[in-house]
Amino acid sequence: MQISGKGTFITIEGIEGAGKSTAIKFIADWLTKKNIPHVLTREPGGTEIAEAIRGLFLAHHQETMCADTEILLMFAGRAQHLANFILPALQRGEWVVCDRFTDATFAYQGGGRGINLQRIADIEQWVQGELRPDRVIVLDLPAELGMQRIRTRGGNSDRIEQEKIAFFERVRQIYLDRAKKDPARYCVIDASQDLEKVQTEIAKVLAKLGEKL
Repeated sequence: MQISGKGTFITIEGIEGAGKSTAIKFIADWLTKKNIPHVLTREPGGTEIAEAIRGLFLAHHQETMCADTEILLMFAGRAQHLANFILPALQRGEWVVCDRFTDATFAYQGGGRGINLQRIADIEQWVQGELRPDRVIVLDLPAELGMQRIRTRGGNSDRIEQEKIAFFERVRQIYLDRAKKDPARYCVIDASQDLEKVQTEIAKVLAKLGEKL
């Protein structure tokens, strides 16, 4: 999968309660102040068809959704998202800021559900080719703290948010393992610290990434 433009692809990862939405708003404000053209998106979702897949993926069903169905739905939505949103934006030279991407599939379906990581990597290569995010920001915090934040937030929990603590501990570990293997592309930020400190670290990542372009 070739990209002719000079866009920059940033993804924000982390378990529930890590503060991804707040981080993305901060990033958008930072890019706006720097007059950097950008778009915001999310996974699963990002296009009409991918959002419909998101609804199916996160909804509660009387029938149990098997792990293989989860991963195939994720990559079906991702293929649509790439073709009709992410790639066109990158080709226009814009920065794409995405709430989750394929690292989440490794973490949730690999770590959480126990799907073989090589199987995920094989599908990743098929759907994405050589395309990978330029920078992955992992907002890290203990699973228990993340769940406390979700409970404090209130509202109805989706199908994934209702998983047990052990599930999210496995998810977190995969994120950390992947970041450790590729420190040049991943940045792990302690999301349990004060918001101001988190945003300061994010700003440093953005500034450093901008210098390399």
